[in-house]
Amino acid sequence: MAANATVEDYMTRDVATVSPDDTVAEVSRRIVESDGHTGFPVTDGRHVEGFISARDLLAADDNARVFTVMTEDLVVAHPEMKINDAARVILRSGIQKLPVVDDAGNLVGIISNTDVIRSQIERATPEKVGKLMHTLEEIHDIDVSEERREIQLSKLTPTQSRVYADELQGRSYELNHGLAEPLVVIDNAGALLLADGHHRVMAANRLDIEEMDAYVIVVDAAEKLELGMQRTAEKEGLESIDDISVVDYARHPLIETTERLQEEGP
Repeated sequence: MAANATVEDYMTRDVATVSPDDTVAEVSRRIVESDGHTGFPVTDGRHVEGFISARDLLAADDNARVFTVMTEDLVVAHPEMKINDAARVILRSGIQKLPVVDDAGNLVGIISNTDVIRSQIERATPEKVGKLMHTLEEIHDIDVSEERREIQLSKLTPTQSRVYADELQGRSYELNHGLAEPLVVIDNAGALLLADGHHRVMAANRLDIEEMDAYVIVVDAAEKLELGMQRTAEKEGLESIDDISVVDYARHPLIETTERLQEEGP
């Protein structure tokens, strides 16, 4: 994503809202029954009137109407606002979600701190992809191109034989919260080589995720190239992600080295 990414590029368009005339009890029940909601924009039609958070509801009477306890002094974002500016507002205000309104004050989406983090991740990945593309072109004297698409995990050929169990928990958290960095895959005449993202793929496999977002580097060659990472995969018998072994944290190379040094002593 280019440096001029806007709120519109990352906001959620399908926004759950409540009415000013709803009761505190009704909104409290919706928060409890929702998947992670901590509050809702309050709208009259499409026009944003305020925001009601779980904190606003705590000391309110169950029968009170939302308009009597909602926050009316709103901090909002505009669709054309730079994502970095939205990030600054969220960071400095401590607000987790900003309603996104158009010039008429109508609700068109919502941008969260998670969306902002995701935008930064997706802007970092192209730098990694660009370096790999340049390396392939220099070493093999070929042209490559880049695509962004969903990849079936079952069709991937890994280029790394093992992952570490301690890292899978973190990758699972990222996947569940929409924070996972896209994979980096090389399409070599139809052979899909996983260049970056082995821990993410293994965590996704455990969560029964079948497809993942990926930057795909397409080798523009008439025939399949002999890539070093592909030779390594063949040498180690890596044909699918099922061939990747999971190493327990206690056997992580850093831990093994530390234990060995402790045993050897001064």
